[in-house]
Amino acid sequence: MENRKTLLAAGFLALIAAGIGFAVRGGLLDIWSNKYGFTMTELGQITGGGLLGFGLVILAAGLLVDWIGYKPLMLFALACHVVSAIMLFSATPVFNAAGKDAVYMILFWSAFIFAVGNGVCEAVINPLTATLFPEQKTHYLNILHAGWPAGLVLGGLIVFLKDSIGWEILLATYLIPAAIYGFISLKEAFPKTDAQSGSVSYGGMFARLVVPFFFILLIAHACVGYVELGTDSWINKITGGILKSAALGTALFIYTSLLMTALRFFAGPIVHRISSLGLLLVSAIIGACGLYLISIGNSVPFMFFAATIYGVGKTFLWPTMLGVVGERFPQSATVAMALMGFVGMTSAGLLGGPGIGYKQDYFASQYIQENNPETFARVKAPNENKFLFFPPITGIDGSKAGMISDNGAAIMSDVEIAGDGIDGEAFAGLREQAKWWNENKSFASEDAGPVGEATLHGSRMAIRMTALVPATMAVLYLILLFCFKAPKSDHHVDALGEPAPGAEL
Repeated sequence: MENRKTLLAAGFLALIAAGIGFAVRGGLLDIWSNKYGFTMTELGQITGGGLLGFGLVILAAGLLVDWIGYKPLMLFALACHVVSAIMLFSATPVFNAAGKDAVYMILFWSAFIFAVGNGVCEAVINPLTATLFPEQKTHYLNILHAGWPAGLVLGGLIVFLKDSIGWEILLATYLIPAAIYGFISLKEAFPKTDAQSGSVSYGGMFARLVVPFFFILLIAHACVGYVELGTDSWINKITGGILKSAALGTALFIYTSLLMTALRFFAGPIVHRISSLGLLLVSAIIGACGLYLISIGNSVPFMFFAATIYGVGKTFLWPTMLGVVGERFPQSATVAMALMGFVGMTSAGLLGGPGIGYKQDYFASQYIQENNPETFARVKAPNENKFLFFPPITGIDGSKAGMISDNGAAIMSDVEIAGDGIDGEAFAGLREQAKWWNENKSFASEDAGPVGEATLHGSRMAIRMTALVPATMAVLYLILLFCFKAPKSDHHVDALGEPAPGAEL
C-alpha cells in the first residue's frame, strides 16, 4: 500500500501515547503513596491493573480484528484514552470525600481503561505492520515498537515537572499523540486481513498454532511481560530510592528508554547475523545480569553502567518475539500476536507489577520487624496485602513513610490550605493523616532511618529476585534453538502449508 509508512507512523504514535502514560504513571507512584497512603503492593495493583486490562483487550481485539477491521478498533482505542484521562481529575476530590479505598478504585479503573485503549492499538498495529511489510517483519516490528521507549523518554521528561504542575495534567499529556494517531486512523484507508480477504479460514488460523513451538513461545513471552513491563512499572521508583534521588531515578529511566529507542532501529542487521532466537537468547542473559547489577549498585556511575546492561538486554525482547511469530505463522498473525500480547501483558499485570510490589513489601516489612519492631508498629499499613498463594503481609504505609521523610511538611501545608474546612466530610482522608502525624511526630527522627533502610532493602531484594525471570527465559530459548533447529532445506512444510516446527525463523 502507498500509505503503509503513514499507517506505520500511526502505530508508532499509538505506542508513544502508551509509553507516555506508562512512564508518567510510574513517576507518580511516590506522589500517590505520600498523598493517598498506598502501600507498595497497592501501587503495584494499580499499575498491574493497567497491564492486565492491556492483556485482556489484546486478546479480545485480536480475535475481533478479522471481523471488525483495523480502522474501527483504532477509533475505539482513542475513545478509551479520552475517558481514562477524564477520570484522573476526580481522584483528589474523591479521596477528600471518601478516602483511600475510593481513590484507589478511581486510579485502578482509569489505568484499566487506558490499558484497554493500548490493548486495542496493540492488537491492531502488530499484525497490520506484519501485513504492510511482509519482507522484513522483525525489522519493522522493532521500528514500530521503538515508539514505546520513545514515549517512555517523553514521559520521563514530563515527570520532572511533577513538583510544579498537577499530576493529573501531566498524566493526561498522552492525549497529544493519541489525537494525532486518531486523526490518521480516521483519514487513511487500511488493508484487509487475511481472513477478510478469504485467503485463510478462522479455524485454519488457530489450527496452525497448535504446535509445541508456539506453546513454548507463549511461556517465554509471559516471562518477557513480567521482566520488561512489570519491572519498568517500578524501576523509576526503585532506582531513585537506591540513589536517594527521584530525579536520578527518572534520569536513569530516560537514559535506558533512549537506548532502547535507538537500538530498535538496528534489529534487522542483528537478526541477519545471529537469527531471531539467537538475539532473544543473548538478550535474556544480558537482561538477567543487568537486573542483578542494579540490585547491588550504590554509586551513580555504577548504576548507569548497570542500567545500560539492563537496557540493552530488554530492548529486543518484545518486538523480536512478535517477529518470530509473524515469520513462523504468517497467515495466523492476527490471532498468534493477540495470544502473545495477551499472555505477555496479563503476566505483567497479574504477576509483574503486583509481584514486584509484594516482594518489596515482604522484604521491607521483614527487615524492619526484625531490626526495629517499635518503628514498624507505628508505620505499618492498616491492612494486609496478598499476592497469589503467598502469605499475606502488612507493608509500610506509604503516607506515613512520606510524612516521616519530609517531617510532616506536606501534610501540614495541606491542612493549612484546607483551613476551617478541615472538619468537613470532604477532608476526611486528610484529617486522618494529620491526626496520625500529630500523634507520632515526636518519633519522626527515630523512625526515619529504619524506614529508609527497610525500604531500600525491599527494593534491592525485589530486583534481585526478578533477575531469575530472564534467566528462565534464556533456558526456554535454548530449548527452542536446540529442539527446533532450523533446517537448511526450504521444503519442510506441514499439511497446512506452513513451515514445520523446526523450520527456519
